[in-house]
Amino acid sequence: MAQLLLRDGYRAVNNPDRAGVLIVNTCGFIGPAKQESIDVLRELAEGKHNGQLLIAAGCLTQRYGAEVAKQVQGIDGILGTRRWMDIVQVVRELRRGPHPETLYHLPTEAATVGTNEADTVRASVAGASAYLKIADGCRRPCAFCAIPLIKGTAVSRPMETIIDEARRLSERGVRELILIAQDTTDYGHDLGMKDGLAILLEQLTDMVPEMDWLRIMYAYPGYVTDRLIEVMAARKQVLPYLDMPLQHAHPKTLHRMKRPSNIDWVHKTLAKMRAAIPNLAIRTTFIVGYPGETEEEFQALMDFVKEIRFDRVGTFQFSFEPGTTSEPLGDPIPAEVKQERYERLMELQQSISLQINQSYVGKTLDVLVEGYDNGISIGRSYRDAPEIDGMVLVESKAKVGEIVPVKITGAMAYDLTGMPVNQVITVA
Repeated sequence: MAQLLLRDGYRAVNNPDRAGVLIVNTCGFIGPAKQESIDVLRELAEGKHNGQLLIAAGCLTQRYGAEVAKQVQGIDGILGTRRWMDIVQVVRELRRGPHPETLYHLPTEAATVGTNEADTVRASVAGASAYLKIADGCRRPCAFCAIPLIKGTAVSRPMETIIDEARRLSERGVRELILIAQDTTDYGHDLGMKDGLAILLEQLTDMVPEMDWLRIMYAYPGYVTDRLIEVMAARKQVLPYLDMPLQHAHPKTLHRMKRPSNIDWVHKTLAKMRAAIPNLAIRTTFIVGYPGETEEEFQALMDFVKEIRFDRVGTFQFSFEPGTTSEPLGDPIPAEVKQERYERLMELQQSISLQINQSYVGKTLDVLVEGYDNGISIGRSYRDAPEIDGMVLVESKAKVGEIVPVKITGAMAYDLTGMPVNQVITVA
């Protein structure tokens, strides 16, 4: 949307008071994210001055457009996920004259991914890193998830488009490409491809060899194939990092979630990956407090985390979502029980993360530098995805956007500290 508005003559400003058009890209995935979206909209609506337009866009408005407009007085336009490329048209319509009622722009048809994207690059760039969308929507049956209701089924973007965008991003100085979709391992299924993600990685590394890092997010259990493991092991640009949300570890809980429940597959696949890919960093996500989760089932999750020893774990408390297939199960587990289980799991993972981080002290890691402040450079290693994982704090000034070797000197539960290799002084 920003690309299209800039192309039409608009410019971005950081201060909402100086903006003519305020756009909030909402989230409709879980309760806390929904509430945050509503809170931001209310804050902007209350501070709106004459002539300003407030547009609510994204997932929450795709599903609950009319409800959002009722909850927040002062919204001028509602735009969903399926026709984001119409943002300029929506703004023009709102600016034509008085609009006493909220303008709804929520066509039911989905954008044709890859063919009706208004010649935009489907990437979000942050410094030397960029998220590149390879598909949109999801065909998985997860009972707790509203994404298919918001986005529709999975649609892969053409491979040649992704490669062209990766090349353009590289020319702009991007050093790290983070491949995203609701399910990256499903890439190419709708195009008749088998092992589509592995093939895409092969093509990207061949066609854009100057891209330093390729990171894979949102892999689906059961679809991390032998070929994908081989590509990750053989292609140096593909980071030894995999984000694979498992959601739980007890077969009965997973069955109620309508998720893959073969825990033996998880054990075997992780063992196979760790054997093939040295220093593999694995991130996963779990839900606690899912309807019917007993103390025994939760303890199985704790035992699993203790046994597998993931590098990174994200934990969510179950959020009841109307319209999903888990709706008949309700939300029977008390909030205090969810909170207590959340805290126990995160406390366990913190101790594991600290132990793993301590094993890196004395080793050298390549670090992508993202900032500098008060004598400390801040960056990330291959083990750290932006925003969700840890940081490496470098005790020196390093050039932002560069990848520098850093000798690790200290470890915390989430972050590491270190010195650039060329500045490390050893004393005999």
